[in-house]
Parts: sequence; structure tokens; C-alpha cells
Amino acid sequence: MSRRDGLFADDAGVRRCAWCQASPTYRDYHDSEWGFPVDDETRLFEKLCLEGFQAGLSWLTILNKREAFRRAFAGFDAVRIARFRAREVERLLGDAGIVRHRGKIESTINNARRLLELRAEFGSLATYAWRFEPAAAGRPKHVTPAALRALGSPPEALALAKDLKRRGWTFVGPTTVYAFMQAMGLVNDHVEGCLVRAGAEAARAARGTGATRA
Repeated sequence: MSRRDGLFADDAGVRRCAWCQASPTYRDYHDSEWGFPVDDETRLFEKLCLEGFQAGLSWLTILNKREAFRRAFAGFDAVRIARFRAREVERLLGDAGIVRHRGKIESTINNARRLLELRAEFGSLATYAWRFEPAAAGRPKHVTPAALRALGSPPEALALAKDLKRRGWTFVGPTTVYAFMQAMGLVNDHVEGCLVRAGAEAARAARGTGATRA
């Protein structure tokens, strides 16, 4: 792997973003999900919730627990989660398959309720979130690790985090929100030379013509 270009090559010589080197699970997520546009509300809500659970942990830890999270949180159906009460919180605190953090569990329930409010105003989480897509002119011309470090959390991530907090969402700081934007394809941060970058960008372009990713 080159520290400068942020890529690693597998045994076949295929180059990918260096962060997914650790395991096949990471590489599969990188190749098929990260950076590809998402409009499905359940998947968007799942991504935002899991980014909140990831705070202070590795993303691989969350990926390895994702199926357990889906079982524990009713498939991330916001309507069902919004009905959770103290009994469900205690059940989740006893579930060894997930991250047993009371604040993050209660945040997921709170955010499900806030999502229902947001849906009433905007129609869907997708309609709301895609309003914060950064303009191409504001993104690095060449996506490299150095360019991304210089960019930090872009203004749109700060704005989205601020607006979510204003609406009563929790565990939605700028770092978490920017990770959500990367995961859902609101930005394409696959670095230059990565196998997946062109495909993710093509999918983002297709979304603009009405073809969306489930």
C-alpha cells in the first residue's frame, strides 16, 4: 500500500481504498455499498443509526454485528422502533449481539420518532438528506487522502448535523453525519485509482436521471 495514494492491491493486483484492507467483509462492503447512492428510507435510517453506534469503535465491529442490529431493531423499521419503550431498552441492553450502550440505544428510538416527524414534512428521509448533497465545485478535484484530510467535514455535513440536532436528533455530530454521507453516496470518497470509484460515480449520475439504488 502507498501512504500517498491511499490504496492497497490485493493478490490479483486490484487496487482499492486502503481502509478496506483488513478483511473480506470490509472489502465486500467497500465494493458493493460504500459510496453508492441510496434512496430507500429503511436502509438510510439503518446507515445513520449504525454510524451513531460506531462512534468510538471500528466500523468493522459494526459490520460484524449488523445482522444482530437488524434483528434487535425490527429491521430498522422506524414505525416499529418508535413504539419501543423501557422494556425494549432493557431487552436491548441484554443483547450481546449488538453494542450495549444505553445512550446509543435510546438515541435510535428517539431518532425513529424524529424520522416520522421529518417524513411528515418532507415525504421521506431520502428527500430530506439529498438536499445536502455537496456541489461538485466544492469537492476536491482529485480525491486523494491528502485532499480529504484538507477538506475535513464539508460545510454540508456541518449544516446537516446542525439541522438534525435542531430537529431533536441525537448522536448526529458532524463526523458521524459525514460518515453517513460517504456511506449513502451523498459524496463519492473512493480515492483516485480505486476499482470502485468509477462505478460509484456512474451510479450517482444515474440517480440524477431517475435511476435509484434500492
